Amino acid sequence: MTASDRDTESEIDVSIILPVHNERGHLSDEIDRIRKAMDESDLSYEMIVVDDGSTDGSTEILQGMTGIRLIRFHTNHGSGYARRYGTRAARGRVVVWTDVDMSYPNDEIPRLVRELDGFDQVVGARSSEQGTSKFLRVPAKWFIRKLASILAATEIPDLNSGFRAFRRDVALQYLHLLPDGFSCVSTITLAFLSNGYSVKYVPIDYFPRAGDSKFHWLRDTRRYLLQVVRMTMLFNPLRVLMPVGLALGALGIAKTVYDVATKDFRIATNTLVILLAALGVTVVALLADLIVQISKDRDQVTPAAHTMNRLA
Repeated sequence: MTASDRDTESEIDVSIILPVHNERGHLSDEIDRIRKAMDESDLSYEMIVVDDGSTDGSTEILQGMTGIRLIRFHTNHGSGYARRYGTRAARGRVVVWTDVDMSYPNDEIPRLVRELDGFDQVVGARSSEQGTSKFLRVPAKWFIRKLASILAATEIPDLNSGFRAFRRDVALQYLHLLPDGFSCVSTITLAFLSNGYSVKYVPIDYFPRAGDSKFHWLRDTRRYLLQVVRMTMLFNPLRVLMPVGLALGALGIAKTVYDVATKDFRIATNTLVILLAALGVTVVALLADLIVQISKDRDQVTPAAHTMNRLA
């Protein structure tokens, strides 16, 4: 079955979303590599290429290609915006996100999709860091990944890998939460984990990207950090606020004991401030969690593991 034949089907196996912004030098090679791998598999598929305001001639190359669905933006919105828009336009039961900068092993997309069996999302966990400013990026990413692992209560080997496959019906519930920038990949991971969906990590090779990187380590690292905290607050505010409340409470109690022992049973004003702050943060945490529980969608898509158990 050819790619064009597959495109005529109302529902297909896989939709591959490819955000493109100024990738002229290697664009054709990467798309040909993906097409070859998918044609050799038994999966029906479509390639949705989102031209995110390219100005280097990538648009003209894409317009001359066959066997792709091209979505074109006249201005650059960001990779998250492109992925979100492409995912909404997808018809596949499974959606694959990847890049066209030669950094990910896109010839392994069929393997990534097969790994999805019994899971809601599969992430290609990179074995090395190949980006620019590695001495700054590596510790920053390590810290954010560890923080996300603590907040999500599960180990996350690679938080911001752009190579992943997931169930489209599950992802549609959270697309409106995706930011326009690079942190969309960490957002979709945390959205799945925070709502009881399974995420599997498979090791992949990672290569130096072709062309110029669009990643700004300071700006985008700050955005990743804020997005991790924001997403955790959205789905599980107790994870963020309760440790703060407990820490303030412990400090307040310790300060109270100190005041009683050294100030003839008089409690200092700053001690009362700490205790009131602890109470305030704890109350806000409980109220935020109550709001989250009340607001949860009762018609949430069933996780893959629950479906398998029911069928068994």
